[in-house]
Amino acid sequence: MHVQARCRASAALMLLIGVALAGCSSLDGAAHRVANVVTPYKVEVVQGNFVSREQVEALQPGMSRQQVRDILGTPLVTSVFHADRWEYVFTIKRPGVDSQVRKLTVFFNGDLFARSEGDEMPTEAEFVASLGSKKKLGKIPQLEASEEQLSKFPAAKPVEEPVAAEPPPAAASYPPLEPGAR
Repeated sequence: MHVQARCRASAALMLLIGVALAGCSSLDGAAHRVANVVTPYKVEVVQGNFVSREQVEALQPGMSRQQVRDILGTPLVTSVFHADRWEYVFTIKRPGVDSQVRKLTVFFNGDLFARSEGDEMPTEAEFVASLGSKKKLGKIPQLEASEEQLSKFPAAKPVEEPVAAEPPPAAASYPPLEPGAR
């Protein structure tokens, strides 16, 4: 009888393990469904200086480094080994949108601007339009009440301002600040 009890216990244990493994696969599928509904917050990452087409067009050969810096801003990369060029790199990573990377290299002859090379820069208006939110706005509520809606409420009574009492007259003399000598 002792052997039969062991066999039954083994069979029950095997059955329990099989049920547990089958349950795990269904729980795994449920976990994936929950993960698809609940998503973590992803932050927008903006690095570098945005350089617009208008800014690039404002550069003129012969400008000083300070004038270029005033127009484009501080460069993202300056190198000791390449003192005759500045690198402007702009990167924006937003959830659900392809990353945008734009590069512009500004070359100098001594301290004077010579030329620039890089990606085609968007205008400021194009860049702002590309930042448009992908979120769908719900119905926008009406912000002003109609005359019909206002008529449902009683008119506000004018508030009477209390008459201020005359302030007491100022003291003619004040007590000494330090106690008298002892």
